[in-house]
Amino acid sequence: MNVAPKIKMSNEGLAVTASVTAYDEQGQPCLKEIAAERALTVYLDKYEIVTLMTLGSHPELLVLGYLRNQGLVERLEDIESIQVDWEVEAAAVTTCARRTEHLREKLAQRTVTTGCGQGTVFGQLKQKLEQIRVPKVTVRQSTLYKLLENLRQYNEVYKRAGAVHGCALCSGAGEILFFCEDVGRHNAVDAIAGHMWLNAIAGRDKIFYTTGRLTSEMVIKAAQMEIPVLLSRSGITQMGLDLARQAGITLIARATGRHFLVYNGRENLIYDAPPPTL
Repeated sequence: MNVAPKIKMSNEGLAVTASVTAYDEQGQPCLKEIAAERALTVYLDKYEIVTLMTLGSHPELLVLGYLRNQGLVERLEDIESIQVDWEVEAAAVTTCARRTEHLREKLAQRTVTTGCGQGTVFGQLKQKLEQIRVPKVTVRQSTLYKLLENLRQYNEVYKRAGAVHGCALCSGAGEILFFCEDVGRHNAVDAIAGHMWLNAIAGRDKIFYTTGRLTSEMVIKAAQMEIPVLLSRSGITQMGLDLARQAGITLIARATGRHFLVYNGRENLIYDAPPPTL
């Protein structure tokens, strides 16, 4: 796996939970962990872009993936550095061009979305989706079951503290390649997108899993990463389904245990597992 080009990046990941005292239904004190939530304001060439609410576990990858998924930086080699400073709750991104003229136009074209932790889409991403067609791949029912079983080893923050979403980049064989949790599902998606971009990982043969619902913005981000299969334990929205049909993404939701529903791409499923025993 090649990591190129080289970007000067800080390494400022923080602890994702904090210990606090809560009181149970009997009025008894108990020590519990809660999910961290921190504000991180992103500056691109000193131009303020957005403030993200995040756990803070992978801030540099979050910023990198956010810039890619919002179309604010087109090429990885254009980025010189990403520096996170929690004392001022800021991430400073420096590019080679140091031009901000085009940002005003993109930032003016905002669509409020259903995303938790973000909530806007910049530029003409829906129009860009019209040119994207993900590769057609088949996925086995047994692979989905294997993937869901493998995911039981993850979701550590959720198990300890709740209040977070988890996302995973998975191989076509059902192995977990990279897992990320954050207070917003789109933050987790962007951190994975940043990881893929930084390490030149192709999405064309991958499966993407999320604990969150499959909305239009989630489908757009999967299409941008060229990932052909989206899997969620939650539900879908109508626009999410419409865009998945347009891009050719296999959409599988309400996946838990040995149950799931295929909303798009039924022809890409190979049903090779025996029915569950009663």
